[in-house]
Amino acid sequence: MKVDFDKENELRKKYNIVTQTSFVIVDSEWNLKKRWIWARSISDIIEKIEEIKNDSSKVSKTYTKEELKEMLTPLQYKVTQEWWTEPPFNNEYWDNHEEWIYVDIIDKSPLFSSTDKFASRTGWPSFTKPIDENFLSEEEDNSLFSKRTEIKSGTSHLWHVFEDGPSEEGWMRYCINSAALEFIPKSELKGTEYEKYLSLFE
Repeated sequence: MKVDFDKENELRKKYNIVTQTSFVIVDSEWNLKKRWIWARSISDIIEKIEEIKNDSSKVSKTYTKEELKEMLTPLQYKVTQEWWTEPPFNNEYWDNHEEWIYVDIIDKSPLFSSTDKFASRTGWPSFTKPIDENFLSEEEDNSLFSKRTEIKSGTSHLWHVFEDGPSEEGWMRYCINSAALEFIPKSELKGTEYEKYLSLFE
C-alpha cells in the first residue's frame, strides 16, 4: 500500500498520535472491547474505526466482573481473569485429537484449529499458530523471575507463547489453558459464522 506521508502527518497532528502498531476499541472505562488489525497507516486506522462505528456487530460486548462470574465456571473465571494456570495433563483439551476449532470462552473469537495442534508433551493444548493473529494480543510477563510473552484474547488471559515449537512450523508454541477455550467440532461449523474455517480441514 502506498502511503501519503503528507496526509499521514496531518492526521497525526489532528488526532495527536505519537506512534501506532495496532489499535483497540475500548469503552468509557478503558475496558478493552476489541483488538483490530495491525495498523499500516494512520489513514488505515481512521478508516477501520469508521467501519466499526457503522457496524456494531464488529464490536465485542464487555462484561462486569459479576456478569463474568455468572457466565463462567469458577475455573474459567480464575484462568481468564485472575491468570491462573491449569495443572498439566489434567485439563479438558490437552489430549483432544478431534477436528475442531477453538474460540474464546467469553467473546467467541476464533483462536486456534486442530490442524495446528501438536503433541508438545507439556500437558496443555499447544498450537503452532493462531487462526487469525488479529484476535490475539501479546504482553510482556515478568512474573516467576523470568521474561515471558503472555497471550490474551480481548480481556481473557490464555497463557503464553514460546519459541520452542516444531522447527518446520516456525518454532512457535502457543501454550493455552483449556479453560480459556470453547471447543466447536468441525461437524458444527456449517451454517455458523465460523463456516469459512471449514476450508482449514480440506
